Amino acid sequence: MFPPGTPTSFDLAERRVPAALVDAGLGGAAPVPYWLDRSDRPKAGQRLTGSVRADLAVVGAGYTGLWTALMAKERNPDRRVVVFEGGRVGWAASGRNGGFCEFSLTHGDANGARHLPRESGRLADIGRRNLAEIGESVARHGIDCDYSPVGTLTVATEEHQVAWLAEDSADDPASEFLDGPALRAEVASELFLAGVRDRTGTVLVHPSKLAWGLAEACRAAGVDIFENTPVRALADHGADMVLRADGGVVRAPRVALATNAFPSLLRRHRLRTVPVYDYALMTEPLTDAQLAAIGWAGGEGIADLNNRFHYLRPTVDAAGGRRILIGGYDAVYHYGRSLRGGHDQHPATFRRLAAHFYALFPQLEEVRFSHRWGGAIDTCSRFFSFFDVSHAGKVAYCAGFTGLGVGASRFGANVMLDLLSGERTELTDLELVRRKPLPFPPEPAAWLGVRATTAALARADRNGGRRGPLLKALDAVGMGFDS
Repeated sequence: MFPPGTPTSFDLAERRVPAALVDAGLGGAAPVPYWLDRSDRPKAGQRLTGSVRADLAVVGAGYTGLWTALMAKERNPDRRVVVFEGGRVGWAASGRNGGFCEFSLTHGDANGARHLPRESGRLADIGRRNLAEIGESVARHGIDCDYSPVGTLTVATEEHQVAWLAEDSADDPASEFLDGPALRAEVASELFLAGVRDRTGTVLVHPSKLAWGLAEACRAAGVDIFENTPVRALADHGADMVLRADGGVVRAPRVALATNAFPSLLRRHRLRTVPVYDYALMTEPLTDAQLAAIGWAGGEGIADLNNRFHYLRPTVDAAGGRRILIGGYDAVYHYGRSLRGGHDQHPATFRRLAAHFYALFPQLEEVRFSHRWGGAIDTCSRFFSFFDVSHAGKVAYCAGFTGLGVGASRFGANVMLDLLSGERTELTDLELVRRKPLPFPPEPAAWLGVRATTAALARADRNGGRRGPLLKALDAVGMGFDS
């Protein structure tokens, strides 16, 4: 598609992809999440009607809430645990993500070292243990989530990134550096200049099947899950907390809040996160010839090193067809921390992702996209989870996963259960748990700040990775990101 010597910048490559090709590629894409668009999706469960009493009430039936409920029962099978979900199990971020289940709890070693230098190595060890325990839980509960421990390829798409990869791999004996020819022999894209293979740090999963499987395991353990039951208010009532929900009232001495991108029932955290929308495309099934044209026999997940990064992965659908997902690049923030169903579709981003896909794989220009979707993730200023307790230790809260929730949500659930126990543990002693990220400013400063930061990140990608004055200032006050 492109003549020899074409610059590898995604911005430049995008402009060389014909608009007609992008239009054709997106023309038949269904505006729904691929992962949720299944005939075997579980039917919605019961709604709350009347009053309920429990030992532990969990608000939110995404990964964080489901892991919290399941492990609470594993710790104490006699405890009554109830979960309340405003929509359906896994309908939000847990059913819309790319399915990268990573060991990192801090959005990469560099970001962990930037924010928590004294314990970043310890957190890496805890993260790897957490990832191993996820695999053990999936096997023990018989969760069918297409669990695939294939690892990742981190790729350079700009010349200055090649040295970064070589340096990082030299410090990590578990990783393998691939120069340009070696990498392109694995995955045939001329935009891939070098890569690092990590076989142990990431597992690929079918995200919605993981959520549905966790819910099934919860119910088998005796957890009651109430769907389409938003919790509207939380109040202290002596020994109990009282939750007022659509359809009834819940009383419990302990509450775990797992609402993530959605407004917290603890108002003091309303400024600690902002919802940003991430978008993805899924291709139609590829033919054998198309699969052969790109290689990718290892089936690893792929991510590039840009500040505005892409993630790609292969997947196998219910009929056995092999598809490719591409997502990322844009992270769209809407004024006023707006969360609306209409934000799930963003035509400009879909066009950009389609163009980038065809720039990466011009040999796949006949491939069309079957699904286009987006969803909100919760971002905090340090780009990984934070925790809090309130009401004399009766309520625990965590949020801020910033796209890491597939794996880190189980860690977050363990932390909340430890906090609610009132006991001092390895996890509650962590600086990560004890320290909070800086809050974002109110509007209009938040909107202006996000726009300015996004532009600065794009400039850094085009400028050899060099961070300009705004990014350096954010680094200095503890709001910088380095993955």
